[in-house]
Amino acid sequence: MNSLFLSALHKSSGKTTMALGLAAALKTRGMAVQPFKKGPDYIDPTWLARAAGRDCHNLDFHTMGADEITAAFAAQVGGADLALIEGNKGLYDGLDVDGKDSNAALAELLGAPVVLVINSRGMTRGIAPVVLGYQSFGPELTIAGLILNQVGGERHEGKLRAAVEHYTDIPVLGAVGRHREMEISERHLGLVPSNEADEADAVINGIAAIVKEGVDLDKILASAAPATIAQPTAPPSAPKSDIRIAIARDAAFGFYYPDDLQALGRAGAELVPFNTLSDARLPDADGVFFGGGFPETHAQALADNTALRADIKAALAAGMPAYAECGGMMYLAQSLTWQGKRFDMVGAVPGDVVLHERPVGRGYVVLGETDAAPWPDQHGGDIPAHEFHYASLENLPADTSFAYTVKRGYGINGNHDGIVIGHLLATFSHQRNVNKNPWAERFAAFVRDKKGFSVNRVSA
Repeated sequence: MNSLFLSALHKSSGKTTMALGLAAALKTRGMAVQPFKKGPDYIDPTWLARAAGRDCHNLDFHTMGADEITAAFAAQVGGADLALIEGNKGLYDGLDVDGKDSNAALAELLGAPVVLVINSRGMTRGIAPVVLGYQSFGPELTIAGLILNQVGGERHEGKLRAAVEHYTDIPVLGAVGRHREMEISERHLGLVPSNEADEADAVINGIAAIVKEGVDLDKILASAAPATIAQPTAPPSAPKSDIRIAIARDAAFGFYYPDDLQALGRAGAELVPFNTLSDARLPDADGVFFGGGFPETHAQALADNTALRADIKAALAAGMPAYAECGGMMYLAQSLTWQGKRFDMVGAVPGDVVLHERPVGRGYVVLGETDAAPWPDQHGGDIPAHEFHYASLENLPADTSFAYTVKRGYGINGNHDGIVIGHLLATFSHQRNVNKNPWAERFAAFVRDKKGFSVNRVSA
């Protein structure tokens, strides 16, 4: 199984659309492409998964150790012809000045050759010193080739190729012009999730056609190399499910890590999807999980579904164990105000959500657990997580209980995150089920312990 790391000089270079196009184009050749995404992200992976036809998994130094990253990588590449890893930001970008959490560090860890996507708008001969600089800055890294993006025509492409070929020994694997079809709709939180985009498959197919025309796929495949990782051990067989956890899966809520969902399954949970926009009641379940998403852009439809809102509120009041992250917590609040309009939400969280023009919380988070944390097996250590929200939660009661202190990040009020109300834990932070934080097992155990809550819910 070969691997390839797709990176760039900086963010907004077009590497995500290039990764989509490569995954979809290679899939049309009958190849099995296993996509990965560096760092915390939900949106790019939904597109990559749709393009490749396989779940995209995240590899993140903040939440995972090196051994855990290589084990997670190895566990997902079975049956794949190519592992395609998309980086975030630029090749050498990271939080640590020594680069130990950079894209380059991840490529080295996995033994994956790098293909650089270069936004060449406004560049000609100047591309050569840039490429030479990137090559010399990380001499232990293999930069296997370049893809020129945003090329302004044949003449522009010729100048770029001539400079690269004259001054460097790195091959140009393709050149892509300035195509409107290569643009995916954007909004305040990044790319629109593929579960919400209209005609997403048509968008991906259009991108793939452009990439096939401009990029030499045979040279791309030739630049890949076997990943230098140990072979995975056989995963443990999942136990028979003894609990059912309802999970919001629709256009409003789609931010879930596939490995977290797999972890819930290994913990004995059967996941039962429901649609917050159209279902009138929760499915028969022992607990409920609300992931993140874009409740604000679906606020009217969520508010109009009064039957489900009332059923959820009654279920939580009756003691149903629940976990809600970011958009899920926003949905459970009293109200949501966006662009000057107020919408009624579930009302299980005694606060009001207000969306702002700038992010309130953004980036990596470190949490510490308080005595109010409801799940069993007190964690004890720091919990690595991440957040990205334009929302604030206002008008909370003074005696609100919080599961977490915020050691890094913002959370709900800059000091705390994780509102605890009965058997509900609602937080702005997104967690991952990793060695440092086995939240899926803990939540499943909590649901199992509380199984048998009152099901006599009264709809308002």
